Amino acid sequence: MRALVQRVTESSVEVLSTKYSASIGKGMVILLGVREGDTIEELNYLAEKCSNLRIFEDEQDKMNLSIKDVGGEVLVISQFTLYGDTRRGNRPSFIDAARPEVADQLYNKFVLRMKEILGEEKVKCGIFGAMMLVKIFNDGPVTILVESKNDILLKSV
Repeated sequence: MRALVQRVTESSVEVLSTKYSASIGKGMVILLGVREGDTIEELNYLAEKCSNLRIFEDEQDKMNLSIKDVGGEVLVISQFTLYGDTRRGNRPSFIDAARPEVADQLYNKFVLRMKEILGEEKVKCGIFGAMMLVKIFNDGPVTILVESKNDILLKSV
């Protein structure tokens, strides 16, 4: 499982086929990719890691505070393209991405876990599998790739 975390001043998502939209103020956008074989263990690891990631400035302008410390909001967007393999040819292969029915369940459980950690009102999300317009006002810019233990182990093989 991978999370591309961006510190933002604000962000929003609109689902193009519906009237659904969500927005946040200061906080982070988490673009979440689910890999074939990911489990609840990877999900919990990643949710804890993202929640405790110290990417917000303290009073000395050092990145020393987490989303919990600053009371920020989170927007979680499903992003299977994080598993796009571009090593061969010019069209990415998505063979490592989890099947939609599996990824959808883990994505929704990730959102629920983030709500448990940060509070229901602090976490918003897109709709899995939908075409979305995501507006991200990256603050810094700060963008961090966070990977589950499973991904890290697979890279070392």
